[in-house]
Amino acid sequence: MAAARGCPPAGSGDRALAELLLEFSRAQYRAKDGGGAAAKVERIERRCLELFGRDYRYSVIPNAHGEVCAHYPRHIVLLERDAGRDPFESTVQVGKLQDLINRSKMARCRGRFVCPVILYKGKHICRSATLAGWGELYGRTGYNYIFSGGSDDAWADAEDISEEDSALRNADSQLFDKVRGHDIKLLRYLSVRYICDLMVENKKVKFGLNVTSSEKVDKAQRYADFTLLSIPYPGCEFFKEYKDRDYTAEGLIFNWKQDYVDAPLSIPVSLTQSLNIDWSEYQSWDLVQQTQNYLKLLISIINSDDDSGLLVHCISGWDRTPLFISLLRLSLWADGLIHASLEPSEILYLTVAYDWFLFGHMLVDRLSKGEEIFFFCFNFLKHITSEEFSAVKSQRRKSLPPGFTLEEICMLKQRDRGSTTSLSSDFSLGMESSPGAAGSFTYEAVELMPAGAQAQAAWRKSCASSPQAVLWSRAQQSEDRLLSAGMVEVKSSSSSSSTHSDNFLRIGSSPLEVPRSRLVSASDRESRLEEVRSAFLACYSRTIGLKAVPPSPSGAIGGLLEQFVRGVGLRGSSTL
Repeated sequence: MAAARGCPPAGSGDRALAELLLEFSRAQYRAKDGGGAAAKVERIERRCLELFGRDYRYSVIPNAHGEVCAHYPRHIVLLERDAGRDPFESTVQVGKLQDLINRSKMARCRGRFVCPVILYKGKHICRSATLAGWGELYGRTGYNYIFSGGSDDAWADAEDISEEDSALRNADSQLFDKVRGHDIKLLRYLSVRYICDLMVENKKVKFGLNVTSSEKVDKAQRYADFTLLSIPYPGCEFFKEYKDRDYTAEGLIFNWKQDYVDAPLSIPVSLTQSLNIDWSEYQSWDLVQQTQNYLKLLISIINSDDDSGLLVHCISGWDRTPLFISLLRLSLWADGLIHASLEPSEILYLTVAYDWFLFGHMLVDRLSKGEEIFFFCFNFLKHITSEEFSAVKSQRRKSLPPGFTLEEICMLKQRDRGSTTSLSSDFSLGMESSPGAAGSFTYEAVELMPAGAQAQAAWRKSCASSPQAVLWSRAQQSEDRLLSAGMVEVKSSSSSSSTHSDNFLRIGSSPLEVPRSRLVSASDRESRLEEVRSAFLACYSRTIGLKAVPPSPSGAIGGLLEQFVRGVGLRGSSTL
């Protein structure tokens, strides 16, 4: 039996989240729905817009009655620019985007078009469903299908006509050329280059028809100019096993030998070289390892040096897709790179409301079947707290100049503190700042550019006997602790010499602007994610609750329920 439902007598943040979870667990969101639920949904939408507006300038694509997509938000947010220190800005114009969406939405399953949801370094991270197949395009006329609400029996009216029917082959090709051509134009307008497909199938088969397809098996190779990644991930049905195992993901391995599983993992080698992961072993990974490694891959992609965006999709785009979109949003937030002003309770509300609820995750149905992928997402945060999942770490490791170690850069800071002349023309120090948490400075890149090998050698020789050099040598501190201690300071004043000032460049801001905040350290990342997870567990237990699992022979409480008792302060009970 689930825990008693009700809103906690706590602060406004806890109450708002509790109200959201209660609404989420009671009814399936549809943009076209009215009645009493409309007022509650409107409050949720207003709250999301307010939270987006804290850090971003944005536009809204109206979808008040589901005319764009029946199970997308009624206010679809297009993030245009970080209102903080991030110099990057989207080049997308909302009017042009809306036109492309209206033309392309039939190309994807259930009309769930490619939609930008995260803006990071000027890149759009997008979500969608997979490509619509022959069964959907011919089974229903486009607009009737879109306005149908995408019910589960949407394929039932499809005529049983083979896709290979020679009489229709030419018409098929023309239709796919048209609708997928519009889809490709939308992807290009959003500067999407990387497409990550989470399907374990090449095509989804229902009622004997290929009702959906995917970019990787498009016969005409229309998507050949994109970088396609097939990263098969178990569907929501698999998460019933997660629940049945007492909400334990460790040791839970998907059965890759099932008949319908025909999509192998396929990732370009160029995207895997820096990750130190043996991808050939993916079928032996448990759910924890698989989710961790896929998240590392996505973070590596969005941190690449190009300005290309990313699309993540599964079949319908409302189970596995929000899982990874939500993990990306929370991970980047924990690093201080996006939504910098939001508190843990606020980023939790935003991702639950926008990434899950308003984009149509069917929580009511999933809970009734025990397919608790939604719960898994937020409980999984405990597995990504370390810095190996940090986007900040991968950025600064890439930016270290050849021939210099991080410790030597720190020595440079110590030596030149307070000096106006010691940074000669042999060196140029560059720094790039990005939004961090309130009162924090997120360190993205440090570039030290020596004039040459001789300059490097001379500088090292001059520093070898200095007290600072001895200090750094003895401390043997890690890269992360050096950074979190505040490793570089850029000071400017009217008394500084012109030589000193000319040797500093702050990318994306005034050359003389001085950072006043601190780095979001690895320990900060861990504490921020743990705070989000704890808030979720506490609120979830008071509103939705976990279904009881069969007691063990010893009568001991299950692993996750024990976490509730210890971490949330609830009385231990097998009926939690």
